[in-house]
Amino acid sequence: MPAKTQALKELKVGDIAPDFCVKDHSSKEVRLSDYRGKWVVLYFYPKDDTPGCTIEAIEFTKALPQYQKINAEILGVSCDSCESHQKFINKKDLRITLLSDANKEVVQKYGVWGPKTFMGRSYQGITRSTFLIHPEGKIAHIWPKVSPEGHAIEVQEKIQELS
Repeated sequence: MPAKTQALKELKVGDIAPDFCVKDHSSKEVRLSDYRGKWVVLYFYPKDDTPGCTIEAIEFTKALPQYQKINAEILGVSCDSCESHQKFINKKDLRITLLSDANKEVVQKYGVWGPKTFMGRSYQGITRSTFLIHPEGKIAHIWPKVSPEGHAIEVQEKIQELS
């Protein structure tokens, strides 16, 4: 029981970002620790190919060349399957990495899974949020509730400010 409580604690700036190992859209295993030495934009989104998630993914894709210039990787995380991610990437011509957290391990470690309400219906889901992880592996900034439009530029500006 203590391990679960520990995993669900609220993360804050300065904490070591919890490591994880999940599969990307091509079913390749990805670990957060693989990206040490680079900035990591770890963004959580509710569902592939929905309006807000599409805006966010397209904006991160358009900004990808600028992110690469500042040594930053973009990792999008949802509970969708690898196959769903691949369809989303193909349909929208995305060039970012999407991670499948089907077991909800990562969303729980980062505290972004919980109760939501939409059109009067309550359910469990992902709160759209972003964690900026410093090249040394510590959380450098957190956006707890994200508005998709303009977020990619906002994150890029924060990296430049902190570099």
